[in-house]
Amino acid sequence: MRVVIQRVQSASVSISNNVFSAIEKGLLILVGIEESDNAEDIEWLCKKIIYLRIFADDAGKMNLSVKEVNGDILVISQFTLHASTKKGNRPSYLKAARPEVAIPLYESFIAVLSTLFQKPLKTGVFGADMQIALINDGPVTICIDSKHKE
Repeated sequence: MRVVIQRVQSASVSISNNVFSAIEKGLLILVGIEESDNAEDIEWLCKKIIYLRIFADDAGKMNLSVKEVNGDILVISQFTLHASTKKGNRPSYLKAARPEVAIPLYESFIAVLSTLFQKPLKTGVFGADMQIALINDGPVTICIDSKHKE
């Protein structure tokens, strides 16, 4: 499972030119699910995200989590995070999980993250054509892969 985490001042997702979800200060999380992902990947990644200290404390040092600053979280499914560009110029998405595998894992990811966060999350719609708007704060953008715990 791969995520791209962006610290944002605000973010929203629109579907068919209508805002579906929006947040203020917090995290925009793009989630890519592959066939081999499981509950262990979800648990590890959700804990990492919730306690990731990327918000400034009173001294201006990145020392606080999204939970500590009472931020919001917007989660968007993004199979293209598993694009392979090894051969040619057209990305391959063979590692991205098929919907019948990805949807239950995506829903589980949202449930576990929401439980750890102790408040509801905002989301997009799995498989929808979505437009994402954001004001990246910093900018701070972090990529995490549950298969490459660095």
